[in-house]
Amino acid sequence: MGDGEKLSPRSTGTRRGATIVQVAEAAGVSRATVSLVLRQSPLVADETRERVQQSISAVGYVYNRGAAQLRSGVSGTIGVIVPEITNPFYAELLSGIDDTLDVDGRLCFVANSADSPERQERFIRRIRERGVEGIIICAAEGSSPLLLGRMRDWNLPFVQILRSFGGDASDFVAPDFAMGTRMAVEYLVSKGHDRIALLPSAKNTSAARERIAAFTSAVRQCGLGAGLVLPGRSSRFDAGEVVAEVLSRSNPPSAIICHNDLLALGVVVALRQLGIVPGVDLSVVGFDNIPESSHSVPALTTVATLPVEVGARAASLLLRRIMRPAGPAERILISPHLVVRDT
Repeated sequence: MGDGEKLSPRSTGTRRGATIVQVAEAAGVSRATVSLVLRQSPLVADETRERVQQSISAVGYVYNRGAAQLRSGVSGTIGVIVPEITNPFYAELLSGIDDTLDVDGRLCFVANSADSPERQERFIRRIRERGVEGIIICAAEGSSPLLLGRMRDWNLPFVQILRSFGGDASDFVAPDFAMGTRMAVEYLVSKGHDRIALLPSAKNTSAARERIAAFTSAVRQCGLGAGLVLPGRSSRFDAGEVVAEVLSRSNPPSAIICHNDLLALGVVVALRQLGIVPGVDLSVVGFDNIPESSHSVPALTTVATLPVEVGARAASLLLRRIMRPAGPAERILISPHLVVRDT
């Protein structure tokens, strides 16, 4: 090769960026039709859409969504904030959210607040800077109602999920925690239990308060007095610590309802370590029906709260809110059901 001779794109093995014109030519359609397919318009026939998509793959065209966002002002992205991303319940919740957004052609940004209002606000600020279209938020413990006011001032649609704060004037989706708690109490009473305890979360959230209120109301209605509300716990390891103390009481409970399955599984492990048989010597009921609950030994009786459905309904509600910002706020409660197993 002589001095000054240049390699062509073909000789280097690289390929120039394909264009929308090449896609149109390969598919035998107009540029306008290709643009409609890229924007996922319902105006394109299925056969034509498939032919265009095949041509996109064949010529190697890559849609520049960043440029499209600048033109349209629509990012196609949704922010989701949860407080505990390692909890299996939230994994299922996020699955329901993401599946629904995916069908609508939107991308999900997920952040773990670790129950820190400061971290939560940083994430909201960052995704707002990136043009996010809306937010699904399971609020961190201690969140300020001022946050909701700021999002409204920004015209940023949002849906609260599982935990609510700042009053009832916001879109909200959650399992019916009160109904689930009543189900657990009434089931245990039907099995002859008259000394029932609640092991709540240590976190001061609306979801925790709702369970406590429903528990005390249900045991009173069943003629069991105020019931026993134990000191709250945050993890399955903490839950195990409460077992010895409870059992040392002069009149210990015969059944414990736990805030979630993770706490219940911690109780089950602690009981077995003490030589006490869960479900025989002391009944345990969890909440959420995470996959692990059916595989524990013994298998955990629990209240199924349907997190995939909750997530899907929250995502659908947010998409409606984006389309109709001025509509009335919606409050959606998903009915749980009791899953009776061995404990």
